[in-house]
Amino acid sequence: MTGTLDQTVAARTDGAAPVRVLLVPTARPTFAVDVARTLAAEARALLVDLGAEVVGPDDLVMTPEDVAAARPFVEAGADLVVNVCASFSDATPALELYGDLEQPVLLWSFREPGPVGDRLWLNSMCGANLFGHALVVHAGRTPRFLYGDPGEPGTRETLRAALAGELPPVVPLPATRGDRADASEDSEVVRGLESLRGRRLGLVGDAPPGFTPSQYDGDLLQRLFGIEVEQVDVDAMFGRVAAVPDDTARTEHASALAAQPSLAQVDGDQALTSARITSAMRDWRDRDSLSGMAIRCWPEFPTQLGACPCSSLSRVADEGTPTACERDVYGAVTMLLMEALGSGTTYLVDTVDLEAADNVVRLWHCGAAATSLAAEPDAATQSTHCNRKLGVAGNFPLRTGRVVMARLTEDPSRPGELRLLLAAGESLPEPNRFQGNTAAVRVDGDASALVTGLVTGGFPHHTVLAWTDVRPQLRAAADRLGITVVDW
Repeated sequence: MTGTLDQTVAARTDGAAPVRVLLVPTARPTFAVDVARTLAAEARALLVDLGAEVVGPDDLVMTPEDVAAARPFVEAGADLVVNVCASFSDATPALELYGDLEQPVLLWSFREPGPVGDRLWLNSMCGANLFGHALVVHAGRTPRFLYGDPGEPGTRETLRAALAGELPPVVPLPATRGDRADASEDSEVVRGLESLRGRRLGLVGDAPPGFTPSQYDGDLLQRLFGIEVEQVDVDAMFGRVAAVPDDTARTEHASALAAQPSLAQVDGDQALTSARITSAMRDWRDRDSLSGMAIRCWPEFPTQLGACPCSSLSRVADEGTPTACERDVYGAVTMLLMEALGSGTTYLVDTVDLEAADNVVRLWHCGAAATSLAAEPDAATQSTHCNRKLGVAGNFPLRTGRVVMARLTEDPSRPGELRLLLAAGESLPEPNRFQGNTAAVRVDGDASALVTGLVTGGFPHHTVLAWTDVRPQLRAAADRLGITVVDW
């Protein structure tokens, strides 16, 4: 259909036909599929109870075949599209199913149901965030966002309003102009920017499928920052790992075990493979003078090598080399920029949880944080990866205190240019909420608006977390480079 949902509702005031809703529940097999399936069924039942005619796949959409099977439902037309992010999923369904639609697309994510200290069961919010980036940046679509479980009164009222033509609002980008540091020719900002020129960033592999924020423009990085990219494919990296001498791997394993005795609880072969990965990364860095790395960390590392590289990324980060997982190039460049401007060690995180009443967001990734960023570095334990159940990944809460979130990303309003997302808050003391590395951050602004703005504004699911406030320096650097600052 053409026209807006409001027009559709207005045309049906006689009650002749209910609003037709296409519901597509997306998920990924590495998360808690049974829980995702139950919540998706409850979501469908709620929409039916509210009077909608609900069509779409009966089961979770998880494979390319599932996406293809969902396409006829999309082509048949609906008044409103609701993508239930039943768990995390890459953005392939968003682009293949909704990229050319005229109908509104509502991204609905659920709260995390697992107990404290367990893995992320769903990572649903992050899935919506990734879908939002893909739709805004690559399809020119602005989605709407709903966060809450089907049984919550607020969720019911939001959906009731949506069926009446009143969709959840798009959060406008803030017009705040924060303080700027001195950016004169002899300033620390300029010296920091100049220090990036000629640096080399090592990449392993291509962007993971459906991870639109992991795409990048190498010419743009060279023009703005003078950063060069050296890329090797995954097989070449595995060749480097295989070439690590046994003695070198055993020495690295002994060093890691001395630093983190909990490593002894991880399967010995997997821990030794992790030591080989660390040694290969370190050797590559030193031989090719790399200032940072962005690694395609799955699926090949766990499926072909039998170990996850999280702990290796952590070990190299503890040595002063920024490391980014999921081959996130702009994320890695954000880390290099922040550290050049005085941030100290940083960490690439997902936004995964919201407690609106406390104005808290939780930032997390699956265990690649430098142990120096732990709330208690001496107690920073090593374990298996939360989803893959293979070694080795860190499992500890992140440091408390003032924090900054930052992210360089594409600027949809200026194709071929970048924008810089900034936010800040207080990282609070609490047990590690999710297996891996978690920080609970009470943000300075409105946490609900920030989370919704990430989705509807098309920002990546990754931001960079730092414990030194370098926002004045970042703003000044962005101004010099013609990068738009979005200051939440």
